[in-house]
Amino acid sequence: MRVLEFPGAGAPPVVCLVEAQPVKDPAGGEPLVWVHELDAGNDLGGLVVPFRLAAEAANLGLCVYSPQEHQLQWLGGAPALAALFPEASMSLSGVVRRVHPDDRGALRRLMRSTAAQSPWITLRFLTEHDGWHLLACRARRAQLGSGGPERVFGVIRDDSKGEARRRRALVALSAERQRAAEIAAFSSALITAVTEQEVQQVVLTRLALTFGGTGAALAFITKGRLRVSSDAGIPIPVAALHGLPLDAPSALPYVIRTGEPQFIPNREDYIRRWPHGAMVPYFDQLDSGYAISITSLSPTGDQPLGAWLVTYDSEHHSSPDERALMGTLADLAGQALKRVRLQEARVELATALQQTMLPTLPEHLPDLDVAARYLPSRDGLDIGGDWYDAFVMPDGAIALEIGDIQGHDVDAAAAMGQVRSFMRGIAVHEPDPATVLTRTNELLVTMDAARFASCTMLRIDPRDGRVTGASAGHVPLLYARDDGSHSIRELPGGPVLGVLPDADYREGTFTLDKDTALIMVTDGVVEGPALTLDAGLERAGTLAAQAVHDGLNVEETADRILDAAVAVDHLDDVAVLIIRRT
Repeated sequence: MRVLEFPGAGAPPVVCLVEAQPVKDPAGGEPLVWVHELDAGNDLGGLVVPFRLAAEAANLGLCVYSPQEHQLQWLGGAPALAALFPEASMSLSGVVRRVHPDDRGALRRLMRSTAAQSPWITLRFLTEHDGWHLLACRARRAQLGSGGPERVFGVIRDDSKGEARRRRALVALSAERQRAAEIAAFSSALITAVTEQEVQQVVLTRLALTFGGTGAALAFITKGRLRVSSDAGIPIPVAALHGLPLDAPSALPYVIRTGEPQFIPNREDYIRRWPHGAMVPYFDQLDSGYAISITSLSPTGDQPLGAWLVTYDSEHHSSPDERALMGTLADLAGQALKRVRLQEARVELATALQQTMLPTLPEHLPDLDVAARYLPSRDGLDIGGDWYDAFVMPDGAIALEIGDIQGHDVDAAAAMGQVRSFMRGIAVHEPDPATVLTRTNELLVTMDAARFASCTMLRIDPRDGRVTGASAGHVPLLYARDDGSHSIRELPGGPVLGVLPDADYREGTFTLDKDTALIMVTDGVVEGPALTLDAGLERAGTLAAQAVHDGLNVEETADRILDAAVAVDHLDDVAVLIIRRT
């Protein structure tokens, strides 16, 4: 995992977090490398870590300017330069006031330049404690992530001669402030991580920087064996760690197994402690000063989750404070991992429940093709109250239903299953859609059901295309023709199911011509935060008619309509049921 910079076409370069891993060519050819950009939207600070490391290595200071907010934020770098800026964030006007009047024009031109990189400029800067400093500055524009915000980064070099004695105390204070900010950002990013990938991303972009290391790795446990990932700073092949069992006689499995951290200051100390097993095959080839700190992600006695390790390219003795902090952050990472895995288990359970409730559509219908799609609400678990159904009736006619139970949770899904079962059972004996809706409403009212439902039911004779339909407060049908036209068809019916006793439902009839299609949808397909029902019906009808005109099959047509619903940021459950007469 590495932060890379890509040149922009006529625009500032784009800074992205990129992951690479070896994969096997399915065709059996040469080994390949799979590369993709990770979403760093929840942790933009991770993208500037390489800039901070480079600035510190070059004894430079680094700041970032947000043109929209007119704020200059200090990012770190050389501690001596950090001491010049006691405030972590300053307005641009506040910075300008500290610059010598004769140099303020150059500073403004530097900040407003549209060039990807400016030349160096020098200016005189007045500090609070030790007077004027001569600073050399250079600006670069960059975009943080694909589609992310644009920022102006400033690199600062102090060309002044000598330093005041009072600055030494400020250096230590600034370094401590910078370290505190890094720890706070690390903790915040772990708390907001919502997937295991994000936990891994946070650790591998921030761990080495937080503890002054040169590289970091993260090991999880899968079926009793190690699954390891690393940043680009690890000097040893991480693949050698993959698959190690928990009982292996080496430091990393020991830490995961026991929960006891290991702080190894050099190679000789490692070999002394672990004479019967090296952590990786190449450990003995490293410099003698090479050091490793390994910390468990779960406290002693808990179920092992994994561990992280920090590497150092010289001998390193961890202080008690550093060890305590590393343990605290590792525990926080373990808590984030537990939370993520619990949520993922809930989502998997909900998805499995939803899949068992979605019916299997009949195949090889005479002169008819049918397809359906379902997508849950973005809120809560991946489960909801929308449903569809299609089945062959005893007389050979095809019954189709689509409906929406109030809510999108487990209770809504359970109510949906009841209503769908009621309607199937009634339709076997009472094939008319209006009668099925009437009987279903009577059942729900008698049961004093906590949820109401809207629904449309159709009965189609495949021999002549005759359609009989009724609606219980549901959105209208869409009728798409092969000439590219469409119409919106309102069905007679009655109120939503489960509310009014003795409700009367009526039905209507029409003909489904050859090479035309009926599109049945729930309201999540045709309504949204910025989409009215009329506009949504018109959009879905136009898409369906164009698909029929283009010769797309019902599966492709259903995908086109569902993709359009996703594109407008759907909030509700969505279901689509399409039947086409061939």
